[in-house]
Amino acid sequence: MPILATRGAGAAKGFGLTAGAAPLICATGGTITFDGDYAVHTFTGPGTFTVNKIAASVPAPEQVVDYLVIAGAGGAPGGRGGGGGAGGYRESKQPTAAWTASPLAVTTGIPISGLGSFPISVGAGGASSGTSPANNGAPGSPSSFSTITGTGGGGSAQYPTFGGNTPGGPGGSGGGGGAEGGGFPGSPGGSGNAGSFSPSEGNPGAPGNNQNAGDFSGTGGGGGGAGGSGSPAPSGAIAGNGGSATTSNISPSGGTTGPTPGIRYWAGGGGGSSFGQYTPGEGGGGGSGGRYPAPLGGPINSGLANTGGGAQAGNGASGVVVIKYKVK
Repeated sequence: MPILATRGAGAAKGFGLTAGAAPLICATGGTITFDGDYAVHTFTGPGTFTVNKIAASVPAPEQVVDYLVIAGAGGAPGGRGGGGGAGGYRESKQPTAAWTASPLAVTTGIPISGLGSFPISVGAGGASSGTSPANNGAPGSPSSFSTITGTGGGGSAQYPTFGGNTPGGPGGSGGGGGAEGGGFPGSPGGSGNAGSFSPSEGNPGAPGNNQNAGDFSGTGGGGGGAGGSGSPAPSGAIAGNGGSATTSNISPSGGTTGPTPGIRYWAGGGGGSSFGQYTPGEGGGGGSGGRYPAPLGGPINSGLANTGGGAQAGNGASGVVVIKYKVK
């Protein structure tokens, strides 16, 4: 059913608006909710955002929609591997818009004056393993809306005995490096901002640490997040934390909750892994921060769906596309 968006008194009952005023925008696509004076279209899979009508009373500068585009995050193999990199993060917010956006948001949205349809793609998270060399975590897939694309997060490196000093994968944010005690070198993290965007869509992953602390020592570095780089593993007994998430209330029910009430967190890096009695890294909000214990087959800590968060030991989170515009 079309959304009849209006200024002032609003549109049809049943959509949270009052009937009576002339409609401003008629648009469809995704799951549609309302946030005060704004319509929010959320896509958790492929779809189409279609603008059917814009009232003549809407001035040209306001014939624009804002967006959040987050790609799928990188996977992480666990063991003594690094954390997966977060999916690439892109956001806009008009200067007069009334919600709190990320510091990464630009002020230029997507023009809709030409009406028509805009295809949406939402990237899947990368698998926990299967990428050669070294059986690393797989990268996430890109997400896109109109001219905006986020790059999939980099998969993390397995510990180096599976193919040498293999780094974490590059991506929107980079995957963390792995490590093995007993003389094998720790591997570096992967680079971030693979799309070379400004502001940056993400940050690099961090290296693992091979400092021998006993049997099965060696720990992985944290994967990069939208808000910061992954942390290096400080020792062979303590893994690195994932890079910080960024925050945005473009969708009041999306992302994850975090330390600040009422704020939504997106695209955190996955924490590095460890074995046995050693300490795993924490996820960077929207990522995954639990441990992967020995023996193998224990709990798997994947990224949280539709947050773009990197895995600690499992599959990266899927991405999301959110479109928001004023309706009254």
